[in-house]
Amino acid sequence: MYTDITGPELTSYRGSVAEPDDFDDFWRRTLEAARQHEVDVRLTPVDTGLTTVDTYDVTFAGWDGQRIAAWLTVPAGTAPGAPVPAVVEYLGYGGGRGLPTERLLWASAGYAHLLMDTRGQGSGWATGDTPDPDGSGPAIPGVMTRGIESPETYYYRRLTTDAVRAVDAVRAVDLVDGTRVAVLGGSQGGGMAIAVAGLVEGLAGVFPRVPFLCDQRHATTITDAYPYHEVVDYLATHRTATERVFRTLAYFDGVLHAARATAPAWFSVALMDPICPPSTVYAAHNAWAGPKEITVWEYNGHDGGGAHEDADTLPRLRSVLG
Repeated sequence: MYTDITGPELTSYRGSVAEPDDFDDFWRRTLEAARQHEVDVRLTPVDTGLTTVDTYDVTFAGWDGQRIAAWLTVPAGTAPGAPVPAVVEYLGYGGGRGLPTERLLWASAGYAHLLMDTRGQGSGWATGDTPDPDGSGPAIPGVMTRGIESPETYYYRRLTTDAVRAVDAVRAVDLVDGTRVAVLGGSQGGGMAIAVAGLVEGLAGVFPRVPFLCDQRHATTITDAYPYHEVVDYLATHRTATERVFRTLAYFDGVLHAARATAPAWFSVALMDPICPPSTVYAAHNAWAGPKEITVWEYNGHDGGGAHEDADTLPRLRSVLG
């Protein structure tokens, strides 16, 4: 059933995130520090037994130079003399990069596909290979409250930096046409796609599917679903930390990143989604500074459009990547 506002009130909703005065400076400092490390992309060919694609086990330097794993899958025979456009994909909450044969659509469509592993996750529904070695203070199980008392120590500072560096990494690969790169993801991955679009110039397209991490304070008050409820659980114990916590979350909120994003974007939202409530998605969509469209799945939950999302994305990728 619908658990959020609907109709004109929903489609015009703007959210209520308070922007920190040093938001842009925080991210400038964060990315400058990350880029002091060479991106140092390392590709190792993997024999998957498939004949239509070539696959590489990839690592690159993410937050603080730490090694981040990924899979790079390209059409078979792709060579430096004929580089192809790229799709960088970010994963949903709890998942890791899994097996190299699990996600073949984008390479089958003619694109290089970089699937970034998610630090410290990769045990919820797909395996991962990237640790999160930075410590933090007390936290509720999950990653939503890991280091949440300060933006400097918050988990999503590290993950967002990894996501930006994934674009740097794919642009450094000689199999890829670095002038034609799109970013894509669902749920947490959609939140990462929005953040990257606000922090990286020159993207050809952005595809946030039922995105997480948008209008987060509002989200915690209208859903009992996890992962947002991790924040509620934390604040139920840390009773005096509310303002500190939401100040931290503002630096990582998709609404503020969307206001800085100018690449063409195709959002999706599901009106019966309790995990990423529709109003939070619309808050980011309505803040988007560039061209945008949104696909509404009226009778779906967090699954959104499922395979229909892929079918809808293919012609849109073709329009921006060729």
